[in-house]
Amino acid sequence: MKLGFSPCPNDTYILYALVHRRVPFPEPVEPVLADVETLNAWALEGRLPATKLSYAAFARVREGYLGLASGGALGRGVGPLVVAREDRPFEGARVAHPGEATTAYTLFRLFMDGRPFTPVPMVYSAIMPAVERGEVDLGLIIHESRFVYPEHGLKKLLDLGEWWEATTGLPLPLGLIAVRRDLGEGRARELERAVRASLAYAREHEAEVWPYLRAHAQELADDVIRAHVGTYVNDFSQDLGEEGRRAVAELFARMERAGLAPRSDRPAFLPPER
Repeated sequence: MKLGFSPCPNDTYILYALVHRRVPFPEPVEPVLADVETLNAWALEGRLPATKLSYAAFARVREGYLGLASGGALGRGVGPLVVAREDRPFEGARVAHPGEATTAYTLFRLFMDGRPFTPVPMVYSAIMPAVERGEVDLGLIIHESRFVYPEHGLKKLLDLGEWWEATTGLPLPLGLIAVRRDLGEGRARELERAVRASLAYAREHEAEVWPYLRAHAQELADDVIRAHVGTYVNDFSQDLGEEGRRAVAELFARMERAGLAPRSDRPAFLPPER
């Protein structure tokens, strides 16, 4: 089975054991590593049978994909940041962002609530340098960037996670693993169990997993990688639970009201195992 995911430490940490056949799964898993917006675009095409993608993209492909309750990124204190060289208004700004279908950009659009700005899409690793050089006014940063933006002479103007938590009282959904519905619920359930087992393996064998993380991380400093994993891998990565599912439903409802996603009556996730 081909499985798309990003080179970010949370994904490589969670999926190492599955990719390297350290946990039971009926078939070999072929990793397809790509940046998050590429994975989102491929999901809109239905290209991969299983893939990590942004929740904002998942809201648009629910008819074709079924979400897994394990392996995702959702929590508190995990929000995308808006950074700049200096304080300035958001309205009318040139805003670099990591992709139209990312949760980060969707949150920013919800926050702006129709106020004008000029979006400038680019690969997430290019955003901070672009802000630093003055090519854009604001940068919407994700992943490891939240830990190193001061090194680029930038300051935080807004934490979209804090805004989301203050307005909803819920954790923030960022990304998940989803399986094409045509594969059937049985295979989706097998993958969900394997991803959960893969995360458990990583927690018990971190020394084995670490070289795989370092080989793919954008920021190579061990303290940055550890901070990344500590921030984005949590109990919700093991299982969404009721609160996680409510957070996803709230994001989808807000996107639908804003015209950013079509309405769907199909269940977004596999039902919880009893």
